[in-house]
Amino acid sequence: MKRRQNKLIIKTLLVMGMVFFLINTSCDQGSEKSDSEAQTSASKGNLESQSTEKLPMLVDLGKGTCIPCKKMKPILEELQAEYQGKAIVRVIDLRDEPKEAGRYGIRLIPTQIFFDAEGKEVFRHEGFMDKQSIKAKFAEMGVY
Repeated sequence: MKRRQNKLIIKTLLVMGMVFFLINTSCDQGSEKSDSEAQTSASKGNLESQSTEKLPMLVDLGKGTCIPCKKMKPILEELQAEYQGKAIVRVIDLRDEPKEAGRYGIRLIPTQIFFDAEGKEVFRHEGFMDKQSIKAKFAEMGVY
């Protein structure tokens, strides 16, 4: 009985360690911005990137090594083609651009952030998001 409890404790500690590791590797540790500051700077950054195109935008932030991120990759590629000229679908790999995690206030990967045509955040989702849910959110925003 005691051996079973010890195994359970060890497994729990291992899982907690892996979660801690994933959270720390997905966030910019140097950033000490509050959530509101991170969202404000994220909105400013998106206004800059949207200055030539006033289109709604989906920003997906993740890492190519996480399983949900890998599952979303083909979905996002399809959506980029499908919504070309109607909305921007931007994918940010945090392995290549780790500072973006702090800029957008990322706590979990993948994270999808929807912005209206003015660059204002209107919806945020953490974790895997299927194609139908993304299309439904775009439809709510008036993008077909």
